[in-house]
Amino acid sequence: MQGAIARVCVVVAAAILNHPFLFPNENSTIPEQDNALLARMREHQENLEAEQKRLEQEIYKTEKESYSWYFWSALCLVIFFTIEVCRPDIVPAEIPDPVEDEDTYLSAGYLSANTITLDKGVLNNFCKTRFHSFAHENGRVQEFVEGFADDLLDALKSVCDGEADMEVEDFVTIGSMFESWRACKPPAYDLIVPFTAPQPYRFQFDVWCDSVTDIPLDLQGCVRIKLIQPNGKNCLCGAANLGDDMLCLLHNRNDFEKTDESGFEEVFCVRDNAYLSKTQIMRWFQISVTRAWQHISHKYEFELAFQNLEVPGALKIRFRSGKTVFLNVTPAVQFENTDAFIISHFPSETSNPSDTHWHLSLTVYERNLLKHLAKQLPTNSCHIHCLQIVFFLHKKQTALTGKSALTNYHIKTAVLHLLLSKPPSVWQTQHLDHRLRDLLSFLQKSLEEKRLYHAIVGNPRVPVDIQIPELFRSAEPINLFRPLVLQRQVYAKMVDNFKEMVRNTSVLVQEYTLHFPNGHMGHKLSSATHM
Repeated sequence: MQGAIARVCVVVAAAILNHPFLFPNENSTIPEQDNALLARMREHQENLEAEQKRLEQEIYKTEKESYSWYFWSALCLVIFFTIEVCRPDIVPAEIPDPVEDEDTYLSAGYLSANTITLDKGVLNNFCKTRFHSFAHENGRVQEFVEGFADDLLDALKSVCDGEADMEVEDFVTIGSMFESWRACKPPAYDLIVPFTAPQPYRFQFDVWCDSVTDIPLDLQGCVRIKLIQPNGKNCLCGAANLGDDMLCLLHNRNDFEKTDESGFEEVFCVRDNAYLSKTQIMRWFQISVTRAWQHISHKYEFELAFQNLEVPGALKIRFRSGKTVFLNVTPAVQFENTDAFIISHFPSETSNPSDTHWHLSLTVYERNLLKHLAKQLPTNSCHIHCLQIVFFLHKKQTALTGKSALTNYHIKTAVLHLLLSKPPSVWQTQHLDHRLRDLLSFLQKSLEEKRLYHAIVGNPRVPVDIQIPELFRSAEPINLFRPLVLQRQVYAKMVDNFKEMVRNTSVLVQEYTLHFPNGHMGHKLSSATHM
């Protein structure tokens, strides 16, 4: 374009310098007899005008192409950014199979999980060393935890005011300790404690997969819980004067005064709306648990304290002997008449910061799915050991390089996908090394693609016998790694930790394995084997 402008300037300068009227003769009139000279000058002028028009058209065309190039470049940039952000939401109708092509795992620039050398004998000794003793210990400790949880729950119900507090229901056991795949010490037990709203309140759910709900796409798997007061908003008795002789068949005459004066919504909901606040519920739950423990502490000879104040019920039990047991009690709301729960807290660095968007938990269905699949697997199948080994490696790597966004729940989800996609025969005990490589490779590929789908939601491979609620069965699959698309620092740390774990897998397995020379237990390799 600059060259075209320069040519226009040269042509214009030449036209000015060669124009006949620029330097006239002393006689201001042109001789009429010089017709030939006049004709040549007119021809020259016409040629100059034609050349000027041609150059103007060329400049216009060049500028148009330049602007067009800028426009299409900007449009392409917007399209590429939109694809990068929305790519995890554009999912296939069916969750894809785990890819077993070794070359696909090399694109991240670090050691492929498929290339890890794992000795079968070392793996078997590792499992005997680390996990077999848990089977005998779990029964005794689990019995104590369930008894203490029952006692604490009864005290919790007694300290909650029936009119001013939420109503607490019986707890639900979840997690590795109750599913027999504990991997580490000290033991950590997970409980869900459902609560309901007292009369005349009720809960209304805004689910992300409901077509009438306006929950953003980046909050897939989240639910908002709205506190509804039927007699004040949805019943005619709240809007009409029935008179002294008329009574509402649904509500007592004093319901209005009781609910209006209680300030119930101000205690449990976000200011200026009726949606339950996770922060308010957590504060109420921690205060209630503290009061409940004060009622029963005289019956026990151990200390009970909150391990993490940012988690609603992360309790630490410390005995006089020095042994500890962790008890994670999470307040939750049961979703309608199903085994799905909406929990206030999910342990992940990618959790959403919204105070009104709660997390959906289908852990009960996942436990049922694991039991269902276990019945089809060979006797003493290796899927539990795969879970335990990777859990153990993840915990040790976290102790070495710090916490990352990768959680035990992600590992369990990967195992469920592998169980649903592979035939039962490949899970025999002698295939432990192959299945362990498959699990690490699947996690590695999921991290590279920033894509790990929920094992239950929108997964057509889940058997009908598990009885998943239709709302979640027919929903689009949830990408658990979707927040990593924009959280670059969290993603980078997550990849680095996993990369180190893959690199250290063989070393960690050998380091924490007791050797059995001549069939007898030998000495530990180092004092690091003590957990």
